[in-house]
Amino acid sequence: MKESGSISIHTENIFPIIKKFLYSDHEIFLRELVSNGVDAAQKLQRLAQLGEATGETGELRVTVKLDKDARTITVSDNGLGMTAEEVKKYINQIAFSGATEFVEKYKEQDATAKDQIIGQFGLGFYSAFMVAREVEIFTKSFKDEPAAHWVCDGSTAFSLEATEKAERGTDVVLHVADDSEEFLDEARLRGILTKYCKFLPIPVFFGEEQLNQTKPIWTKQPAELTDDDYTTFYQELYPFAEAPLFWIHLNVDYPFNLTGILYFPKVKDELQFQRNKIQLYSRQVFITDEVKDVVPDFLMLLHGVLDSPDIPLNVSRSFLQADARVKKINSYITKKVADKLAQLFRDDRAGFEAKWPDIGLFVKYGMLADDKFYDRAKDFALVQNTAERFFTLDEYREHTQAAQTGKNDTLTLLYTTDAEGQHAFVEGATARGYDVLRLDTPIDPHFVGLLEQKLDKTTLKRVDADTAAKLIEKEEAAPASVLSEEETTRLKEAYEAAIADATMRVSVVSGAPSDEPVTITRPEFMRRLKEQQRMGGGGGMMMFGAMPDSYEVSINANHPLAARVLAAPDGGGQPLARQAFDLALLQQGMLKGARLTEFVRRSVELLG
Repeated sequence: MKESGSISIHTENIFPIIKKFLYSDHEIFLRELVSNGVDAAQKLQRLAQLGEATGETGELRVTVKLDKDARTITVSDNGLGMTAEEVKKYINQIAFSGATEFVEKYKEQDATAKDQIIGQFGLGFYSAFMVAREVEIFTKSFKDEPAAHWVCDGSTAFSLEATEKAERGTDVVLHVADDSEEFLDEARLRGILTKYCKFLPIPVFFGEEQLNQTKPIWTKQPAELTDDDYTTFYQELYPFAEAPLFWIHLNVDYPFNLTGILYFPKVKDELQFQRNKIQLYSRQVFITDEVKDVVPDFLMLLHGVLDSPDIPLNVSRSFLQADARVKKINSYITKKVADKLAQLFRDDRAGFEAKWPDIGLFVKYGMLADDKFYDRAKDFALVQNTAERFFTLDEYREHTQAAQTGKNDTLTLLYTTDAEGQHAFVEGATARGYDVLRLDTPIDPHFVGLLEQKLDKTTLKRVDADTAAKLIEKEEAAPASVLSEEETTRLKEAYEAAIADATMRVSVVSGAPSDEPVTITRPEFMRRLKEQQRMGGGGGMMMFGAMPDSYEVSINANHPLAARVLAAPDGGGQPLARQAFDLALLQQGMLKGARLTEFVRRSVELLG
């Protein structure tokens, strides 16, 4: 007997809302329907194990078929099926109850609240109506009852009648709407199935071809796997990527359920690394690659998969809903990463040092972003000096304290951001017994500030900064100036006239005759300010955006060139002064454009 009725939702507005708002991406319908088929197969497996389903279950599978001529997509499973009464219960009553309240709240709440409200209702099947003008269900239960045929055209009206169906299971037939013709393309469907269903636990077929692995390696125990298993899986996920450095296999079932594998890729010295490389699954169903709430921001450069049924999602399963469980998972991942790095450092320090150029960036980022990670990482975070030696932070403090004993109560660490470009300053510092660190990655301007904050009685000075130069001068016996006060004034005026640049603050200092005739340094505060602005130092730094650059120009009174500048008649020392100043600019990489051209011409004239 054919039965007709109205779907129990108490409103005519539910289908337009579902079609427009339920999922941001209409391709999700296929994931939902295939997932329902997988659920039906797994439920039958469970009932068979409990002895509640008799007979052979056979080879359980979900099959997707496309019929372009008929304009249909059919999703079939041979799971437990439904009786007519179960169709009424599970299909006709959307979410069983509360639909009226859902519609009212959906109208009134903001977008975030709507996602949370929708997430309380079981609406996955109805995603079919986003792409179909009509949906049919042919289903036969594993129980000894007649098969049922259900039809709905996207309104609240439906029909349900007995039918003939030889095999147990359910066929969902979508009659594709005119505005959804893209889903009648075979390549399009295959791509969707590969994206969302490639690791489902029940075989998924597209026509006669199986598209999924039912037992991906993250569902296995680490003891069952070899390094080749991990690297092969990585290549399957990222076919064109270099081999990973190492990986972490996550497997925890309390206080939350989380499995997965996180891979550490080779990361060069850049901050614009590609994110969205970690894939999030829920019971082997692909959800999203947007995992910023689950994974700490500084670990977003990692690759791999995470699988957890405990992560709360909205109904579309496209957006995470942050709660205490997500925070616990986030903290757990941070701890596991720190533990893995600490183990690598302890077990093979040489190997760890070899990997440091690839992992140092995100370790420093993590130390900046998370105090707990800093506390864990400070024992294995490395710094490298210009002699290419690696140290932990404590080791380096001990190393430099030995060299600076008695020089100052506060330990001063010198560093370079460009060992080649700042070579003269590095050489001058090392010649005077100072060690110089290489801090030349894009994140290091912030890392310098963190170290000063965290390391007791320690300051860091860039080797070419004005404060570093003054520190070195102060701690060695500087020779007395050979110039009189009047000569010093004339020398300063000659250079100021030759330079003619208000951003260059000229002073005359007493250096050794072998030192450079002119040295250009930058005030430490100004240099750090500019560096942090380039790095995105925060809105509070923007108020300084209009501040001009300023530099310290130190003229060595004891260099022979000083006497030549003073001895030149009628201002003739200015070309020499300008030449010496331009040489200092050239040494700093600051001589460019027209000034560089002028310098080259002047040099040729002087040689002539």
